[in-house]
Amino acid sequence: MSRFALGLASSLVFLAGCNSPAEPTTPPSPSLTAEQQLERDLEMYENVWFEFLNNGDTLAVSAEHFTEDVTIITDQGNIVGIDGLRQFYMNYLNGFTDIEFTIVDAFGQGDKIVKHWNFKGTHTGAFFGIPATGNKLDLSGTTLVTMRDGRVASEQDFFDMKSMLDQLQQAKGDVNVDDYAPGTL
Repeated sequence: MSRFALGLASSLVFLAGCNSPAEPTTPPSPSLTAEQQLERDLEMYENVWFEFLNNGDTLAVSAEHFTEDVTIITDQGNIVGIDGLRQFYMNYLNGFTDIEFTIVDAFGQGDKIVKHWNFKGTHTGAFFGIPATGNKLDLSGTTLVTMRDGRVASEQDFFDMKSMLDQLQQAKGDVNVDDYAPGTL
């Protein structure tokens, strides 16, 4: 190709570019750092559970915050999907009044979150098949969470099941699951 043809081709490309609509002047936002993503995940996670358990907003458990294949890991088999997760945790809303759900602490690294929580309420309805007793429940536990693309992908809860059952079935009045009698550990 001659110098003239090369120069003409370059000029045509330049002129064509001048007639094109202007490109946006704002550069695309850089992707979040791992730390920023973790902070965003923690904030979303805490807000979702506050809205669901304290305000009874069942729509907080949605595809906006949970993956379609979200999995609750339990010793009786995994529960998969948003509807299954919502139905599982509805046991708390249906089984208790005067609910106070508190995230005592939450932290994480990468796509993992650890949540230390406390759940209080009065047992006034069926709770996972346990008929209402009118007893108060004060239960603390920990949840291991895996995030994927800014949404919850899995959860696994850990708490003292015996203390919970004692409070619901045998205890009378206020009991704190964190108060252990000497020699019971």
